[in-house]
Amino acid sequence: MDKDKDDQNKPKDKPRSGKEKANAGTPKPFRSPLAYENPAFIHGPEGRSLRILAEYWEPLGRFRKERIQDTVVFFGSARFASLDAAKQKLELLERPGSAKPAPPEEQPNGISGVVSTDDELETITGVDHRGELSLKVKRAHAAVEMARYYEDARKLAHMLTEWTMQIPSKRHRFVVTSGGGPGIMEAANLGAYEAGGKTIGLNIRLPYEQMPNPYITPELNFEFHYFFMRKYWFAYLAKALVVFPGGFGTMDELFELLTLAQTGKLAKKIVVIIYGREYWNRIVNLNAMADWGAISPKDLELFQFVDTPEEGFEALKAGLTKYHLEAPQIRKQAKDEGPEIAKTLP
Repeated sequence: MDKDKDDQNKPKDKPRSGKEKANAGTPKPFRSPLAYENPAFIHGPEGRSLRILAEYWEPLGRFRKERIQDTVVFFGSARFASLDAAKQKLELLERPGSAKPAPPEEQPNGISGVVSTDDELETITGVDHRGELSLKVKRAHAAVEMARYYEDARKLAHMLTEWTMQIPSKRHRFVVTSGGGPGIMEAANLGAYEAGGKTIGLNIRLPYEQMPNPYITPELNFEFHYFFMRKYWFAYLAKALVVFPGGFGTMDELFELLTLAQTGKLAKKIVVIIYGREYWNRIVNLNAMADWGAISPKDLELFQFVDTPEEGFEALKAGLTKYHLEAPQIRKQAKDEGPEIAKTLP
């Protein structure tokens, strides 16, 4: 403390005069970094416009190199696991009633995360905490039931990719695209991967780590900082949207693209498929919007519901063929080998 007081009492160094600087000798030359190599500038507020442009031009360059013309975007919950994974979790949760829980390394998201001592282990497998364990088992049963959407998304993406790979074109048509993460996004990329086609992942960097799923074509694996630039690439390349059961993010993307279709802002027809009547009819009542006059009854024609991969594929195939594969559309194809970015109407 005394040293700190002494430092505070010391007279501050006065700026050196020109004469003093001259007597100090010639200063050593140094190079200032180029603006685009200056991290303080690039990552600071002044570099924001460049960062935004980078998330336009860098993906555009890769889409051109990979000859991507347009996409079909799959949305849905990141929480849904594959059927095998969901069944494994349920099995692990159902065992503690008669024996101790499975080892921590085998627990997906089970009770091992809250067990740290033998006493806690004995307590959680006893009567006092069966309500907590029962809730976990109930959720695990629900996960098994919802896993069918994962498997359906996987199958639909596979069927769509097999069909699109047969379309005669210099560029890849209707490439299966997702948000790049787990759940339904992973299922869509997996189905396209298993069919042998290219598949795109548009991931977003979040405060918590979200790794891209391993089934994305490496050259088409993107990570964005700005949500609105990610949304741009979702909307402007998509010829169709397949919306599986999901939460806030899924509903955000659905209503945003429905708004673009409703207002006719984009000069293209977007085929919108909503998958799973049972789920969506309980979550949102779109018919009520028309009944109350919030939307036009014609707006209900902007989308259609399906319940099976086969039904979804037929709806996609019919819509994409009608609006984007007919002769007038083919004749209008640009000579540019880049992606077909939708025009915005005035």
